[in-house]
Amino acid sequence: MTSLSREDGRRVAAQREALDRKPARAVRIAVSHAGDTREAILDIRRQLSNARPSFILLFVPCRLATKALPAVLADAMPDTVVFGCTTAGQITPRGYDNDGLVALAFERSHFRVASALFSPISPLSIADVVSQAERLSAQFGSTPGRRRLALIFADGLSKQEDILVAALEAGLSDIPVFGGSAGDGLRFQQTQVLRDGEFQSNAALLLLLETDLDFRGLGFDHFQPTESRMVVTRAVPEERLVLEINGSPAAEEYARLVGVPVDELSPTIFAENPVLVRNRDLYHVRAIQQIHGEHGLTFLSAIDDGLLLTLGRGKEIIRTLDSGLTVTDDDGAEPDFILGFDCYLRKLEIERKGLADEASERFRQHRVVGFSTYGEQHLGVHVNQTFVGVAFFRPERGAAL
Repeated sequence: MTSLSREDGRRVAAQREALDRKPARAVRIAVSHAGDTREAILDIRRQLSNARPSFILLFVPCRLATKALPAVLADAMPDTVVFGCTTAGQITPRGYDNDGLVALAFERSHFRVASALFSPISPLSIADVVSQAERLSAQFGSTPGRRRLALIFADGLSKQEDILVAALEAGLSDIPVFGGSAGDGLRFQQTQVLRDGEFQSNAALLLLLETDLDFRGLGFDHFQPTESRMVVTRAVPEERLVLEINGSPAAEEYARLVGVPVDELSPTIFAENPVLVRNRDLYHVRAIQQIHGEHGLTFLSAIDDGLLLTLGRGKEIIRTLDSGLTVTDDDGAEPDFILGFDCYLRKLEIERKGLADEASERFRQHRVVGFSTYGEQHLGVHVNQTFVGVAFFRPERGAAL
């Protein structure tokens, strides 16, 4: 059963024009499915030939060899600033995509950028992150009439995003921070960020943007707490590893609470049955990545001994997706585009339920482009199974392009 009637769906679609029908004005988007790395970059270059970018953001599928990309970029786009990361899938102007190389060219008339690389981030020096962020913010002075925001892309296997984003919030003060953890499909072998023509693991890329566009931050999931609660009774916090829950082996106790045999635990079961952590009146998802050894559970966010967890139950995911993406500016105008960071576990659940086409259509209607992540960063908090994004609104009429 769909969340909207067919008549409602046609009405909504008529009111909104997708990015592939009505391109964004402040960003140019290119997607390539070429099989060879060089061919893909040359294809991207051709599609962006009329762009005048301040910088390009590149979302790289795991099928492409990152070792070859820097040399190809240097040859094909020698005078262009390119940042990016590897992903667990892309969101293109047509919706979910597993294989496409996505490039976003942020128009220089609307965006200015400064960057910093934190490396290594494991172990992480909080003092260094705070000082670098403060220094970058001070050097990147604000222009009257423009606003600033920050984007963070971190190694999604570093297990350091919780501390990293908390340090960034302290260092950047009143500048809002949004982002996604780099992915590696479903392989979980190596995740990387791109800066200065080099891909790096165990690193995080910070982009400080200044724009004349109005923007709104987005952050939502589709879970509500149940009555099933559990306590972490043995953990290895630095590894995000839980060995015991309620005094029993973690995997067995979680399987019992979910109601499945332990040998049936899988990424899909984890996606549909997350655990939640309460922070005042809000619940944040602490997603399970995989079984560790015979009895342990590896998480995608911070975990510790004594932490109280609540089993989550999903609400209707397409309805919450449509509601969460429905945003307007003060004049009631819809976004020029939404830059989105969507957890790969959300995509797994959507695909298992046969809702991928519906989800892609909602992304199209709401003009979303971005990637599937190993974790999301929203205003100083690292979360999982959440959609985080930034809705940028159209330049004022008559503004330079």
